[in-house]
Amino acid sequence: MHLEPIPVFDDNYVWLLRDGGGRALVVDPGDAAPVLAALGPMPPHAILLTHHHGDHIGGVAALLAHWPGTPIFAPRDARIALPACHVEDGDRIEIGPWQFSVLALPGHTTSHVAYHGEGVLFCGDTLFSLGCGRMFEGQPAQMLASLQRLAALPDNTQVCCGHEYTLANAAFALAVDPDNPALQVRARQAKAQRDRGEPSLPALLRDEIACNPFLRCHVPALHRAAQAHADKPLQDAAEVFGVLRAWKNDFRG
Repeated sequence: MHLEPIPVFDDNYVWLLRDGGGRALVVDPGDAAPVLAALGPMPPHAILLTHHHGDHIGGVAALLAHWPGTPIFAPRDARIALPACHVEDGDRIEIGPWQFSVLALPGHTTSHVAYHGEGVLFCGDTLFSLGCGRMFEGQPAQMLASLQRLAALPDNTQVCCGHEYTLANAAFALAVDPDNPALQVRARQAKAQRDRGEPSLPALLRDEIACNPFLRCHVPALHRAAQAHADKPLQDAAEVFGVLRAWKNDFRG
């Protein structure tokens, strides 16, 4: 099994998971051309989609034109106008030699899902390394619950996010949690990776639990930082999360 992030657009990744024979599972292909170049004549086992945004599904039609009949798994959403097998929370799917569980993760969008299996998490735009997605269609408590579901997965899970945002996320995380030594190490690691022209992903979930402020809303230091920024008392982790996410929206580090 080999994981491969394929860069597309400014900062997206299409993920390929290859078996021993080179056939791949394709995740969130916003653009077809780099996928076709990476796979050559080898058709994929299937295509997984996490949500409806064009930078995650825009290349699917061209891939189907090249490989008709390729199975597609996607959340049920009218905005995904493709011949897909619709998946829901709790479903288990078999693709090639692999099995994945489907997790519903509303917040970034109402119908967002992730796929977890084989020690890998394809989480689209819900969880990023050292950050999380914007809430385009959800509320803070809902998005926090989705992130908490991911944090409860085995801590050696490889987190495969939809974007290369780690350095920008690190700047914000260090602003709100400056005394976190694990975060300092992760920020240096990510910078070294990017300086070498390498992706900062996949990340290990255990590192995200230790470093990612959006998975640490229950931690007193994060509560204090959010309260100071909001200049008012915050009652619970959902309020802390809401303040942190709004703060990140306007952050220029």
